[in-house]
Amino acid sequence: MTTYQETQLDALGDPTRRAILARLIDGPLPVGELARDFPVSRPAISQHLRVLKEAQLVVDRPAGNRRLYQLNPAGFETLREYLEQFWGQALSAFKREVEKPVAQEAREKKARKHNKRNSPNKSNSHDKHNNHDKPNEHNEEEQ
Repeated sequence: MTTYQETQLDALGDPTRRAILARLIDGPLPVGELARDFPVSRPAISQHLRVLKEAQLVVDRPAGNRRLYQLNPAGFETLREYLEQFWGQALSAFKREVEKPVAQEAREKKARKHNKRNSPNKSNSHDKHNNHDKPNEHNEEEQ
């Protein structure tokens, strides 16, 4: 079963139909005027408009002896709502991924700080070992 949004997405899948929608952003146009801007015939543009109309992305109205086509805001609103659910999920997933290294880095930094505080001071232990290697001044005087 084809959903309303699938029909709209299928309609948007064609580059000529997307170009028609882009032309209609500036306002209603008749088929003849739309067809002038494309390297396809007027009947081909009419067929694309029929698909866009079935997807409820455009509406038409009579204007004298011709029909004017324009964008259908209600159709784009339902498409926007449909896509927004994916956008929200994508943003949430992105946020989790971005924050994961930051949280991990904070834990590692805290662990390093904790280890530094709790480990013996290596420089002091090193100095003690070096003192054994040096002759004791007191011992030299006795010899």
